[in-house]
Amino acid sequence: MTKAEFYRNARTDLPGPLAGVKVVEVATTWAGPICCAVLADLGADVIKLETPTGEVGRRLPPFLPGTKVSFMHATANRNKRSLSLDLRQPEARDIFLKLIARSDLIVENLTPGMMDGYGAGYEAARAVKPDIIYVSISGWGQFGPYRERVAYDPLAQAASGFMSLNGDPGGIPTKAPTYLADDLGGMHGAIGALAALRHRDRTGEGQHVDVAMLDSILFQSNGLLTLAAMGVEPTRMGNQFGLAVPANVYSCRDGRVYAGVLLDSQWKAVAGIIGHPELAEDPQFATLMGRAAHREACDALLASWLAEHSQEEAIAALSSHGVPIAPVSSYTQVAHDPHVAERDMLKPTRLEDASEAPITGPAAKFSRTPTTVRAGAPALGQHSEEILAELGLDAGARAKLKAAGII
Repeated sequence: MTKAEFYRNARTDLPGPLAGVKVVEVATTWAGPICCAVLADLGADVIKLETPTGEVGRRLPPFLPGTKVSFMHATANRNKRSLSLDLRQPEARDIFLKLIARSDLIVENLTPGMMDGYGAGYEAARAVKPDIIYVSISGWGQFGPYRERVAYDPLAQAASGFMSLNGDPGGIPTKAPTYLADDLGGMHGAIGALAALRHRDRTGEGQHVDVAMLDSILFQSNGLLTLAAMGVEPTRMGNQFGLAVPANVYSCRDGRVYAGVLLDSQWKAVAGIIGHPELAEDPQFATLMGRAAHREACDALLASWLAEHSQEEAIAALSSHGVPIAPVSSYTQVAHDPHVAERDMLKPTRLEDASEAPITGPAAKFSRTPTTVRAGAPALGQHSEEILAELGLDAGARAKLKAAGII
């Protein structure tokens, strides 16, 4: 299928499948903002509330080369509108509640209890909008012994058990290079929001959705938590793969690849490719259990063959026989990959300082309601005037709020 064939019935009059859904974001840094980036990419109208000084994500380096825009802000706040509003002020709380009265969703990732302190918690929100869906994302959750602890992404990775299994078998526990717990918390926040929307549309009932980064990374632990609870201690395997033998990072003449054998039929193909067809039916290698018992020998056989070939040769040979293999690429290489370009995973986008940057695009593709990066991350308060006007505040009222430092 070509891209044109996939999108042949696409509509051009909608920003995405969530067109018409109104979201208020009170979030900072990554988990909450990336949750709302997903919703905004899907077509929701996301209004990002920030203090008049702006949230921390605007100030964190590195800045995109040749711009004055933080990589974090540019990535996590695209497709949103910005309203600067100091929720610590009573007048701001009143505006917030007016905004809630016309919205479907609230997403916040402040310390549990902080929104209640502002008079903007779930109970205050549902008092003005009984069917509101209020998504709270935090490190440890809204309840539980750890709820008041400080939470950052590496702490959730450490506490979840993930870090203990990540890295070389003989090395120290290692965090993921990306904001893994933040990302998963944000994704489960978006999933929870969509599920709650579905329930509201069927029943008219709103609800409070509590998402913990710890819970999110545990959910994605591939059954390891269950095994551990039953006395099976998972072991660190580095780049090897428990369900596939051989499987590892291997060196080619001009780079590295990740290759693996998941199926016995794939091993038969590999045996022929590497010049050992007799091993295709050898009881020590023909089955997964046999290969697992001879993991080092299997690894050595495949490693020896790959070392004599280029990445391109190795990928062509193994892929043509249905054997899993991929290059170990740097992000710089990926950014210039024609497949990534064809999938629209980098979208040239105008930024708030009038520069342009390739912003990472949405992952899910919709044949009828396509999504894209429609707009770059907004300047602080860029949409304050239009949003307040939508709430019925005239120019004089807006000027007073600005003079008072509330917006």
